[in-house]
Amino acid sequence: MALHTLDGAAVAGRRVLLRADLNVPMKDGVITDPTRLEAVLPTIRELAGKGARVIVASHFDRPKGKAVAAMSLAPIAAAMGRALGAPVAFAADCVGEAAATVVAGLAPGGVAVLENTRFHSGEEQNDPDFARALAANADLFVNDAFSAAHRAHASTEGVAHLLPACAGRLMQAEIEALTRALENPARPVAAVVGGAKVSTKLELLGNLLAKVDALVIGGAMANTFLAAQGRKVGRSLQEAELHATARDILAAAARRGCKVLLPLDAVIASEFRAHPPTQVVGIDRVPDQAMILDVGPASIAALEAELAGWKTVLWNGPLGAFETPPFDTGTNAFARAVAAAPVLSVAGGGDTVAALKHAGVEAKFGYVSLAGGAFLEWLEGKTLPGVAALMD
Repeated sequence: MALHTLDGAAVAGRRVLLRADLNVPMKDGVITDPTRLEAVLPTIRELAGKGARVIVASHFDRPKGKAVAAMSLAPIAAAMGRALGAPVAFAADCVGEAAATVVAGLAPGGVAVLENTRFHSGEEQNDPDFARALAANADLFVNDAFSAAHRAHASTEGVAHLLPACAGRLMQAEIEALTRALENPARPVAAVVGGAKVSTKLELLGNLLAKVDALVIGGAMANTFLAAQGRKVGRSLQEAELHATARDILAAAARRGCKVLLPLDAVIASEFRAHPPTQVVGIDRVPDQAMILDVGPASIAALEAELAGWKTVLWNGPLGAFETPPFDTGTNAFARAVAAAPVLSVAGGGDTVAALKHAGVEAKFGYVSLAGGAFLEWLEGKTLPGVAALMD
């Protein structure tokens, strides 16, 4: 199946409904991290530069089908205008007369932002009438919101069946990067999976075992695997009820020839706070009252030795409690090693992006996805309805 893209699409003079993800973090009406807004600007500039009338639609926060003033896209539309260096119109509704009037006033190359799609309950219900109302003001649908593509909502999936539809440049880049890393990777390919709980990543681990040559398990979820092998993990966060599942995953990996890499040593402390007294111990020497809060230097050295033989690295989740120093040391060290290695590196997930930014290597990875749930579901092997609607 082929993804429809903007390549060859005739957009001059046409009304293009562009689904973006403008769900940016805000405080007191000010955007605190413009990354998602900046990511969609290339598609907007391309469309506007080719003479399209660009109509940007997005959700913001969780208004639950009602108009909530604090969740309006008006300040984001203003920020978009400043980023583009050109006027951006704003429609006080995403459908109906308010939207139609603003769209009718757009000249070729003009840009408008519609009000929050989630002010209507029909958005999350993927209501056909609401989808038709969104489509009524457009000639072409371009979806550039991969981060919302795992949801079958009216503005991500419903509209795609009512108008000629294709992926924007950000959506295209996300899918191409994930395809290169997971579907057609240069081998050997390794996946780094971290985070707090095995229970949230069972489907991910199951899918990756069949696709990767090495699987690095870090973060608190590694404690569950270590405990399942009979190792003492003290007071560390772990899921005792998943010990059997962890052993099953290790057995499945062995059958499929997938090498699983668990910590060899750990940074431990008796309390979880910034800069407590710490100690590095072998993974078999964790005291009963201690907590494992990061991987140790021997673990990082072993991973760096393995990295020398890899060609593709997928990363989802930190190796330790990186938000609380000094337990960011392991994640920082290995992230910098991956960034400097001659490998295709693809990373995604909220904690992962934050960890890479913290390590100062976000721009040095081959591709960093801004999608959270959609990135994870793609790695789990699930079909994303917003992507499927753009396929032949």
